[in-house]
Amino acid sequence: MSMIVEAGAHRSASPPANLRTRIQAQLAAPLDAIPNAVKASGPMDPVLAAVVVALIGFGVVMVYSASAVQATVDYKNPQFFLAKQGTYAIASLAVLFVTSRIDYHRLYKLTYPVLALVGILLTMCVVGFGHRGGGAARWLTLGPVHVQPAEMAKLALVTWLAYSLAKKADRVKTFTVGFLPHLLISGLFMLLCMKQPDFGSAVVLLLLTFTLLFVAGAKVGYILGASILGALFGVAAIRFSPYRYVRYLAWENMEQHRQDLAYQPYQSVMSFGSGEMWGLGLGRGLQTLYLPEAHTDFVAAIVGEELGFVGIAVLCAAYLLLVLRGIRAALRAPDDYGAYLAFGIAAMFGIQVLVNLSVALAILPTKGLALPFVSYGGSSLLVNAAAAGILLSVSRQGDRGDRDAV
Repeated sequence: MSMIVEAGAHRSASPPANLRTRIQAQLAAPLDAIPNAVKASGPMDPVLAAVVVALIGFGVVMVYSASAVQATVDYKNPQFFLAKQGTYAIASLAVLFVTSRIDYHRLYKLTYPVLALVGILLTMCVVGFGHRGGGAARWLTLGPVHVQPAEMAKLALVTWLAYSLAKKADRVKTFTVGFLPHLLISGLFMLLCMKQPDFGSAVVLLLLTFTLLFVAGAKVGYILGASILGALFGVAAIRFSPYRYVRYLAWENMEQHRQDLAYQPYQSVMSFGSGEMWGLGLGRGLQTLYLPEAHTDFVAAIVGEELGFVGIAVLCAAYLLLVLRGIRAALRAPDDYGAYLAFGIAAMFGIQVLVNLSVALAILPTKGLALPFVSYGGSSLLVNAAAAGILLSVSRQGDRGDRDAV
């Protein structure tokens, strides 16, 4: 088995226990003892890197276009949000480059410390240290910077699930070892998100957990049963929460509530419609005058208005390419840990895009969830850049294995 690893070949057909033994040996060994085949020395995926950089740049342009009016009114400076997003973009490119150059196996020793740190930050938001905005305490204030732990929780959960599922490869079909512990940890993170409240992030965490459990080979019956319980919990969380239920009723009757509770999704749908096929042109959208916080969760609506159906189609194609290259990296990863890590990150991007666009199109009720790499916000942009960098690191090792195998 060690000879196969040193040759840089793909995952072998050996029993799961051998894979688990190999991973445990790597965990106990210093980094220098890890075979060369699992060190990030190959070229990164150029298509994946280009898509991420293009999305970051596109996000800066769209944030400026969507926020200039609000920035002028609130801060007397049309470039207020542009300057901040530009700074976040430069920092995210640096994070992307650094993480892509680091062997993803270094995450082994950081898995539990990062998971615990994110859990503490989420708890701080709940117990009174969170900065409130829009009726929710989702941010922690560190000087001039606002950190959103829920964004970190998504990547932290993916890294832990990849680590744990790879270790338990021979017992992943069992309920007490392969299924329940993963559901409990994700459930704890979901509960902390719900307490902020952040229903959208809780849904993303649940979907990520089920996706990775399915990919790892957990019993479908367990996943279906937990999915039913999760759906029932979600319905109860909406029905017995006054503000969520009122928002849901307004979403069902948008025409009647277009001037109050459904104002934001109604204006968002109008933005898409007014863009028609080719859009009104960058900076020429009128909905920036009416759509609240257009540069954050509803930036896709401004894309639809200013760049039209064609612009939205190209944006969706870019995200689809991002997810497909992530899956490609997962299939070519040299071990199960890298495969789960890459697949989980690809799923994280895909799920967030689907939920955000569904909300912007009023297919789903309004919930605060950023559009990856495009919405305004430092926490989301930096975490997604780190995730993309890890994905690039996995892709580099997979490419190395392909060349050596040939």
